[in-house]
Amino acid sequence: MNILVTGASKGIGNVIAKELLSSGNVYVTARNESLLQKVNCVGYFVCDLADEKSLVKLGDYIEENKIDVLINNAGEYIYRSIDKFSCDEINHILALNLKAPMYLTSRAVKNMKQNKFGRIVNIGSISGVMGEANAGLYSASKSGLLGFTKAAALELAEFGITVNTINPGWVDTELGQNSIEESEFTKEEIISCIPQRRFVTPEEVAALVKYLISDGAKGVTGQSINLCAGLSVGI
Repeated sequence: MNILVTGASKGIGNVIAKELLSSGNVYVTARNESLLQKVNCVGYFVCDLADEKSLVKLGDYIEENKIDVLINNAGEYIYRSIDKFSCDEINHILALNLKAPMYLTSRAVKNMKQNKFGRIVNIGSISGVMGEANAGLYSASKSGLLGFTKAAALELAEFGITVNTINPGWVDTELGQNSIEESEFTKEEIISCIPQRRFVTPEEVAALVKYLISDGAKGVTGQSINLCAGLSVGI
């Protein structure tokens, strides 16, 4: 398998890339070249997914390397009340969190359809399932990803291509820590609202990704899987 992981320089994406090294030829992309070089992979491509020209070049890279497993992980979180949205912020978040996964999928499926095989895993968020106050931009972008996942899964099922979304809750990463700092709550207050009273680890997300791209998961498609330590169930 030829695997591409976006946002692989750190956090969840970095752990996913390392977990999948035993599954095939892993390619990674992110904005930070020095961090990408530290991932022991087949190749890397420096790319700002929010920049359209750079995104199109990554699409070319996907076709050149015949990517048949695409992990759309890259994303950004903004904690902002609705009355403070700006057009630039809306455009940026939607470009990175929704437009990029949709476009990269469109470029990858050409090869997948020819080979009658493909795996697409989108990393969403529990905020796209439940909604999150003061994170409307993020919630909207991740909710849109769920709709795209279902539509793509239906369209591509006959070609042996599966499309699924993993929705992590609070994850113990730099992004998770930054999200706490931007919010009005402490880490302890957040943990008290999680049924398992803990954050999910990046390794848990990576393990689920590894399963979803395996032959054993070929019947799993169009699914939205909440990996959130019970957060989506209730308090």
